[in-house]
Amino acid sequence: MKLTLVTGLTGLLLLATIVELLRRRQLREKYGMLWLGLLFVVIPLSLFPRLLDGVADLLGVASGVSLVLFLGIVFLLLVCIHLSWEVSALEEETRTLAEEFALLRAEVEAERTERAEWTRRLDRTEMVSRDG
Repeated sequence: MKLTLVTGLTGLLLLATIVELLRRRQLREKYGMLWLGLLFVVIPLSLFPRLLDGVADLLGVASGVSLVLFLGIVFLLLVCIHLSWEVSALEEETRTLAEEFALLRAEVEAERTERAEWTRRLDRTEMVSRDG
């Protein structure tokens, strides 16, 4: 009974935390929906543990605890794969932005050099016209 109460309260606390992070826009909606979906499965199963045993029997798993452990590992692996994919995409975007920034910097430097050369020529022309 104590474990059921602790897991239920922990699930509700996590639910409140996820909702607050979403409200403050500190967690993106796509990740928030993932965690909310997980919590809407975990909270009822934690409050009604016999339901978990029924699902385990339906799937042919020896016990509800084994099912939770297996599904937890699969979930974490999927999260790791997704985050690796996101990091790879961000690395590619960062590389592209760095290349574009380098090109823009080269253009600005070339324009500054051209403008400085043009100013020097203009100064020489003014000097010659004053002397002449």
